[in-house]
Amino acid sequence: MANSKRDLFLKRRLRVRNKLRKQANGRPRLSVHRSNKNISVQLIDDVAGRTLASASTLEKDLGFVGKNHAEAASKVGTAIAERAKKAGVEECYLDRGGFLYHGTIKALADAAREGGLKF
Repeated sequence: MANSKRDLFLKRRLRVRNKLRKQANGRPRLSVHRSNKNISVQLIDDVAGRTLASASTLEKDLGFVGKNHAEAASKVGTAIAERAKKAGVEECYLDRGGFLYHGTIKALADAAREGGLKF
């Protein structure tokens, strides 16, 4: 029986997360969620089980500019890098979930790296 797209997405998300968790070495996780309209990011400390910083296009100052999703993602990436520095985090690992490292996810990651976040 064929798996649905959602089932394949969930399997891919768990596979990515489990591989990254083995290499984490206590670093926080930069978790990315992308929908058709918005993108959100959380910096999560899995050891303590709490969110250290977050950013989303749902915030008024980070909202979309027209239809350019990559531009909005780069704004979110810059914002999360600033907020991570305020929280005292310089290194983390990128949990892209089940999403491909392409387009908006890549734009977000590049902007976070330019903002000073290392992963």
